[in-house]
Amino acid sequence: MSDSDILFERRGAAGIVTLNRPQALNAVTHAMVCALRVQIDAWADDSAVTRVVIQAAGARAFSAGGDIRALTDLGRAGKHDEMLQFWRDEYPLNAAIKRYRKPYVALIDGIVMGGGVGVSIHGSHRVAGDRFQFAMPEVGIGFFPDVGATWFLPRMPGELGTYCALTGERFGIADSVASGVATHRIPSARFPALLDGLTGTVSVDAVLSAFNEPAGEGPIAERRAAIDRLFAGGTVEDILATLDREAAVGSADAEWAQKAAAAVRTKSPLSLKLALAQLRRGEVWDFETCMRAEFRIVSRIIHGHDFYEGVRAVIVDKDNRPHCQPATIAEVSSAQVEHHFAPRGGDELGLP
Repeated sequence: MSDSDILFERRGAAGIVTLNRPQALNAVTHAMVCALRVQIDAWADDSAVTRVVIQAAGARAFSAGGDIRALTDLGRAGKHDEMLQFWRDEYPLNAAIKRYRKPYVALIDGIVMGGGVGVSIHGSHRVAGDRFQFAMPEVGIGFFPDVGATWFLPRMPGELGTYCALTGERFGIADSVASGVATHRIPSARFPALLDGLTGTVSVDAVLSAFNEPAGEGPIAERRAAIDRLFAGGTVEDILATLDREAAVGSADAEWAQKAAAAVRTKSPLSLKLALAQLRRGEVWDFETCMRAEFRIVSRIIHGHDFYEGVRAVIVDKDNRPHCQPATIAEVSSAQVEHHFAPRGGDELGLP
């Protein structure tokens, strides 16, 4: 299979996937989702393919997310069923990658966010190149951390997942290795040789170990004690109050706490509360329950206000001044949050 936006190649023992939309930061389209699912299913049954490698064209991004503009255009046109079909196909792809019975190696050199995270983080091996930057910034556009974030964010050490979800902060190489987002750190210049090694018959673990280098310590990890202490609250209000108190006492973490609180307050109030609810519930849910909950949430988000307004403000007009509804965190009721998690009756997400 081959499409101009996503390329597939058999090279030696490896099935190689290339995300091929560098001009669009390799944003993942619906067609790419469907094509990737068909291909990895075929390679799963192909005895000649012993591992899958996914990489991306261009130097800026592995994938900056899903094709959000195309999706919101559908929603504004009232085509919500067509819009929802994207996630009806994307989330099972994420699940298929997580359950894949062969090594699945993501070579990530550049930005990886949203939908790009979904086609990489669930794989068995995630390699960080020199330009690696990970983030889940969805609350900033009135959306929520999806593609399995309900599962993987609570399983980061301490409260790193909460910090990631509520602030949208980018994690560099060292912090991504420390948090488990990346499994290996390998310089970008060695990626061609690494790919050659992965096409042979030597085990994936042995090849990656031969190329792996120390990741060092990043700025987020250095704040780990403060993050665990200040982001442990059960509500967004509690977390913000704790950050505000820290900023007021003039501690060593005061300036950082003030900036973190300011970052949180720029996000959609509804999205913040949904994200925190996801993480606290996802701690005890299995993977399939997490994915079904995300489908329930997205099926309500697309009929709401903040997603479209967030995309307008951040991606289309770039004024970065979304007018959210509700406008404040205090105005978001528990009932509004629970509505997004409510069962869909006979129309729940089907998973492989």
